[in-house]
This record gives sequence, C-alpha cells and structure tokens, in this order.
Amino acid sequence: MRYDRPISRPAVTTAAAVVLLTGVSACAGPQNSGDGPGDGKPARGGELTVLNADPQTNSDPARLYTSGGGNVPSLVFRTLTTRHRADGAAGTKVVPDLATGLGTPSKNATVWTYKLKKGLKYEDGSSITSSDVKYGVERSFAAELSGGAPYLRDWLIGGEKYEGPFGKGKQGKGASLDSIETPDERTVVFRLKKPVGDFPFLATQTQFAPVPEKKDTGTEYEKRPLSSGPYRVVKNTGDGERLQLARNPHWSASTDRERKAYPDRIDVRSGLDEAVVNQRLSTSSGADAKAITTDVNLGPAELARLKDDEGLKDRVGVGHFGYTDYLAFNPEVKPFDDPKVRQAISYAVSRKSVVNAAGGSSLAERATTFLPNQKAFGYRPYDHFPAGADGNPAKAGKLLKEAGHGDGLTVTLTHSTQRNRETGPEIATAVQESLKKAGIKVRLRGLEDNDFYEERTGVKGEPGFFLSRWGADWPGGQPFLAPIFDGRQIVKDGANFNHAHLNDPEINKEFDEVGSITDPDAAAKRGGALDEKIGAKALSVPLFHPVYRQLVGKDVKNVVISNWTGVLDISQVAVK
Repeated sequence: MRYDRPISRPAVTTAAAVVLLTGVSACAGPQNSGDGPGDGKPARGGELTVLNADPQTNSDPARLYTSGGGNVPSLVFRTLTTRHRADGAAGTKVVPDLATGLGTPSKNATVWTYKLKKGLKYEDGSSITSSDVKYGVERSFAAELSGGAPYLRDWLIGGEKYEGPFGKGKQGKGASLDSIETPDERTVVFRLKKPVGDFPFLATQTQFAPVPEKKDTGTEYEKRPLSSGPYRVVKNTGDGERLQLARNPHWSASTDRERKAYPDRIDVRSGLDEAVVNQRLSTSSGADAKAITTDVNLGPAELARLKDDEGLKDRVGVGHFGYTDYLAFNPEVKPFDDPKVRQAISYAVSRKSVVNAAGGSSLAERATTFLPNQKAFGYRPYDHFPAGADGNPAKAGKLLKEAGHGDGLTVTLTHSTQRNRETGPEIATAVQESLKKAGIKVRLRGLEDNDFYEERTGVKGEPGFFLSRWGADWPGGQPFLAPIFDGRQIVKDGANFNHAHLNDPEINKEFDEVGSITDPDAAAKRGGALDEKIGAKALSVPLFHPVYRQLVGKDVKNVVISNWTGVLDISQVAVK
C-alpha cells in the first residue's frame, strides 16, 4: 500500500476539479447520454490536454508505483493484466492485457503461468516476447531504478538477493532471476516463495511492462521508452514537465479491449499551480475546453460555487477510492495500553464533526470499519463502538471511570501542520472538541509534514495517538489490512505501518490463509471477516472515507472513473 499517497490536496480558491479516486456512484458529469456538454457518441481524433499539479517525474515503468501520473503511463505501457476500464464497482475487476488470461496458478498458488496474446507489437513494429516481460521485471530490481511497488522482491524466489541485470553488485552484468522462466516466446512463469492469490492484481503494475533488453538505456530509458500501448512518447520536456504523446501505429485494438484511445494526440502539462489548473478548466477556453486533470481536488468553497452554476456542475465527475482516514493508537504508550481507554475514545469521537472538518458529506463519508466501504475489499458493515454521528460521551465517560480515570484524562494527539483534509489541524481540532465532551483533554502536537511522516512510521519514538491514513494498491481486503495488522510486517529499522505493533499468531495465520485464495470474491469475504475481528481490539478509530470530485473541460466526453483508482481514466476520454 502506498501510505503517503496524496489523495487529498488543500482546498483552493477557484472553481475546481478532482484527484485520484473512484466512485460507488462513480461518475456524474459528461457522459454519452445525449444531454449536457458531453452529449453525443465519442469519436476518434483531436488533441486531449492534461493539466496536473503533481509533476510526472519519470516515465520508466520500473520506477512507477501503480499507475502513477493519473493513468498516463498506461497509455504507453501495457502489462500482463490490467484493471477493467469501467465506472464504479465494475472497474475493480482485473482483466487480461498482454496475456490471454489472468494467469494459471498451481494448486497452492505458488506458481503462476501466463501466455501472451498473438500479434503484440512495439511502436517500432518488433514483436513483444515473454523474454521482454521477464527482463522488464528484472530491471525493476536495480537500485538505480527503484521506486516501484515492493512486492516482487518479497514474493519471487530469490528476489530478496537479486540486484538486477546491470551487474554492479555481487552478481555480474546480465544476471537473471531464475524464478522467472520463459519456456517459449509467448509463455512466462513466475515461481513464488509462498501462496499468493492476488498475483493477477500485482501483474497490473508497470514493472510487468515488456522492455527489450537491446533497447534498454538504463536510467536514460525514461526519456524515450519503447511503447507497447496505444500512444508513444514523441517529446519529454523538463524531466516530465511536459509529455507529448502521439498514436503508436503498431498498437492494435484487436489485442486491447480496455483502452479506447480516442484522441490522436495527448499533451500532458505537469507541475502547474492548482488555482491555475482549476481556473483553466472552469473557463474552458481554446485548448482547455478539451482538457482534464487527475490530481486537483474540489474543496468546500468550490462545491459551494458549483451549486449555482449548472454548466460547471454538469462537468463534475465523482469518485471513491479505497482509502481510510483514521486515528491510530500505539498500545505501547500509556494510557493507550488499556483497551478501555481506546474504547472510550472510540465512543467519544464525533464523526459528524470530523466529516465537517474534512469538507462535509459531499467530500467524506463516515467510517466505522477499517476496510473501505466497497464490495471489492470485502466491506462488512460493523460498528463495535456505536456512538452515532455525534459521539457518545456518556458511554466514553463510563469506560474511563472503569479504567481509573473518573476525574478525566489528558492525552496528546500528533498531527501534521499542513492544512489538509486528512491529517491536518482542522481534523485534529474536530477530534479535540468531541473528546472534550467526554472529559478527555486533548493536547494538539503539530509536526511539519515530513517530520510527521517520519515519526508516525518509526517503531522507535512512535506517538501514542496520531492521525493517519491508508490507501490501496489494488482492491482487496487482505493486502489492504496486512501492512497495518500483520505482525510479521513490523519494520524496526525502516518505515513501519503496523502502528499498533500487533503480532497475533492467530491473525497472522488468517492473513496467510486469506492471501492464498485465488477467487477474489471468496478472498474478499474472508478479508471482511478479518477486518471485523481486528476492529474489536480498538487499535484504531476509523474516521472517514474520502470522496473526490473532478471538473473537466466543456468539450470532454466519455468520463469513466472506477473504484480501482478514482482517477478519470484517460484511456477512455474523447474530445469534441
């Protein structure tokens, strides 16, 4: 999971857009319904402009985490599998991409075999082979190409010692990872250390994009990567500040059912000021009428303005992503070692106040479960400490008295000083005010954002009580919960996400059993039950699941936002 994923930017002061997330009621706005600014069927042609605040810092598939850059990489790189490009819950399904299927697992899911489709080509017309997929994965192990998801190093046999094919360590140049086999040009086999039922989801990562060894230029590859997708890079200016894409003439829609690739050209501008992005989308003049953004959020002020502007309101897409904002306890710090104190705080929190601090119900949904409220994650509605919307200070006070704090309790809540709708002072103050009603005095301790991240992810010196958040790499309960609650994932000398230091052998075993299930629905069901079981321990207080809204240019059509990423899917967008 990407712990510090920027899912929610501070609100800006103009009519605005959205960010990286998905929707149960996934899309509102320009559709193909025949009414409104996006009416009519999408058609090929034209140029799409992408206006983003976050810089597209690299274009090397080995260094990308998930589909970073607002889905832009998925226009250039195809992988063994991919997400289904559909609205809402339908978009949480994993589907074949370069491969003919989702992979064939061995009986115990420790060996996964993939067969490539026939007729796959790069932009230069050369054939894509299984050796290219193997090499693409191998180069992601090189230290100079770090930045991608860490799972392969942990899951592949020999992965923990492999240093990549460039030969700068103990292994010579061209060193191969034996746990990836290519018995023929269309077959690739992965041998794992343990059963992994979610391997088809992992195979959507850009590390599985094919790279021909002869075309690899190492750290320079990002400047001109070889395309396997519908678009090729024609110009990369300012280290990703501007990325210009044109059609790949050798991409075939007959081998790619997911990417529609309507525009002829795509111009990606990154590193822009949020207010500028929002103003350009709102005005929609010239090329900006055919523009989108994937990383700028609507805030309360923008929503208020949109209420009275039907034209803008019709151009807003809505999304939900697998993300949870919560209060974290470290039970190794007093008084949070006492379950009754943790339960009392759980009862005392007013989620209504917290949601209001996060921008209101249009931007945040109350949470009582750690898992996101989506079926794909195995969401199982439960509330072990029911307090309604406003909290239950009477119940909290009773528990405090039982814990020996009848005269009240003083605690410290650590948060970020950065003004945001997740871990910032607004949320911290809302928690402080609601706990005060239960006789709990909360001292607020704000840290600069980098210091806040370092402290809350370090085993040594981790606060006893702090704001936190967690987001999904793909829709699944077990991989969402494990880094937070699997005791074997406690990291003592690096970034640790198991804030409660929970190391329960029974729960660890359950993680293994759920992780080995290859049926996503069955795995989700077990994951939901595990979430409910862990929730009873009061190791965290789920606060809310964010909601995201995104403005698009007036001539943009076919807006698709899935519950996998929440990002407006560029591969589906058409322009008038």
